[in-house]
Amino acid sequence: MAEVKLNSMETNQEPGVDFDAVIVGAGFAGLYMLHRMHGLGFSACVFEAGSGVGGTWFWNCYPGAQCDIESMEYSYQFSDELQQEWVWTQRYASQPEILRYLNHVADRFDLRRDIQLNTRVLAATFNETAGRWIIETSAGDRVSAQFCVMATGCLSSMNTPNFKGREHFAGSSYHTGNWPHEGVDFTGKRVGVIGTGSSAIQCIPLIAQQASHLFVFQRTPTYTIPTHNGPLDPEVQREVKANYTNFRTHNKQLPSGINIPHNEVSALATPPEERQREYEERWAHGGLSFLGAFADLLFSKEANDTAAEFIHEKIREAVHDPAIAEKLLPRTVVGCKRLCVDTSYYQTFNRSNVTLVDVSSSPIEEITEQGLTVMGKEYEIDAIVFATGYDAMTGSLLKIDIRGKGGRSLKEAWAEGPRTYLGVATVGFPNLFTITGPGSPSVLTNMIPSIEQHVEWIADCVLYVRDHGFACIEPTLAAQDAWVEHVNEVAGATLFPTCNSWYLGANIPGKSRVFMPYLGFPPYVQKCDDVAAKGYEGFVLIRGNDGEANTILRQ
Repeated sequence: MAEVKLNSMETNQEPGVDFDAVIVGAGFAGLYMLHRMHGLGFSACVFEAGSGVGGTWFWNCYPGAQCDIESMEYSYQFSDELQQEWVWTQRYASQPEILRYLNHVADRFDLRRDIQLNTRVLAATFNETAGRWIIETSAGDRVSAQFCVMATGCLSSMNTPNFKGREHFAGSSYHTGNWPHEGVDFTGKRVGVIGTGSSAIQCIPLIAQQASHLFVFQRTPTYTIPTHNGPLDPEVQREVKANYTNFRTHNKQLPSGINIPHNEVSALATPPEERQREYEERWAHGGLSFLGAFADLLFSKEANDTAAEFIHEKIREAVHDPAIAEKLLPRTVVGCKRLCVDTSYYQTFNRSNVTLVDVSSSPIEEITEQGLTVMGKEYEIDAIVFATGYDAMTGSLLKIDIRGKGGRSLKEAWAEGPRTYLGVATVGFPNLFTITGPGSPSVLTNMIPSIEQHVEWIADCVLYVRDHGFACIEPTLAAQDAWVEHVNEVAGATLFPTCNSWYLGANIPGKSRVFMPYLGFPPYVQKCDDVAAKGYEGFVLIRGNDGEANTILRQ
């Protein structure tokens, strides 16, 4: 047991207010983290940049925004009373309904009293003398906390490419990740949508119904499966609520934590007629269940090709013009980018007021005062919609000036790609936790159970630190290195790294290409449970006592 010196807990930085924990973000993760802190008797506050709670579901209020996980699953399970009282109206909930739900949660559990809205965290600095975090905000706050929890979300930092001449555009510009809450009326307008990812696929059919003409600028075609969304059958809702505990337990045992039937046979070992029938049934059911059709879809390129060709044929059936259909055919592996879900996306390109502009080989040259230029041709438009996605998983974290021991920034520590232990903690940043951070299953799962698992693990950890008289906890370098290697090894055995996806950070110029999520929810949960059961194996715990401290290393 090594000994280190830990001086007085006073700090010469004189922050205005002291908390046990500061939480950054008031979405699903931040709200539940605050609720858990309340339950443990910790003093805590949440800083939220938006003017309301909801996180991703506050900002993403573009037309057609909805979840790709079914409503009865995409919800909290920490309170059975909450599960029973809330009534979902759609099979796949829309953004307004999810936002209403989150506001209900904030009110029901009396969370607003500790949430400060319209406040962006600018910096978080670890004071080694005090063993505390100093947090500075855009509102001029300067507070101190023993623990700092980043609930900033995986898809919350907008990516807006720096197109030449963008500042000269005379029309209106919008980003799907920061849509006006009062809505936008495109009636009679010529609109250009840049991007064909998930948010574009959801908003394009609705914008096309309003606009006089819609130009879709596509760099990379996307695989998307119809949702067949509609009103949620009250009988289905009653059945799930009557057996919610078993329903949730079953889902947690599935690879993604989502109630998707997984066919354990190989696509290649299945006769073509049976394989076609399985794909047809999945397509008719709709949604992400398509990826569960066969066990080898994300492990064998030959198997995946059978799924790709099936979807290609569906696109050719839906789109009347063969030339346009061919442009819409994705050429990547099905599922190596986030599989999208839609309502009449491909059929939208049959409309006379919709033009598909392929910019894969000839990118947008510049944005002019009147529109966009591609291959020397100017497309005159009145409004631009940037559906260009996010700096996923790390963007929001690295926008904050986070500095750990020795003043080293998180940006420096992650210069070659994010490095964490379990996706929750990073070497050199004591008492700093990330909810669904890189190195955790996060975006490859149903996010709500993943968030709840992280919140509960972090809550148990800080309680352990407090109850055992420790001052700080952080991972060991050996544990972090081993975890990063394991995450990469698991991903490397699949087809996921074969695409230039945001899972790899490939959509952000200059971002290190590292596969960030961890594949497999059940084994991940088991690993986290094992670490905690062994007294936080792979962590260093520092015990403060009248200026003296003992370091306990959990090998």
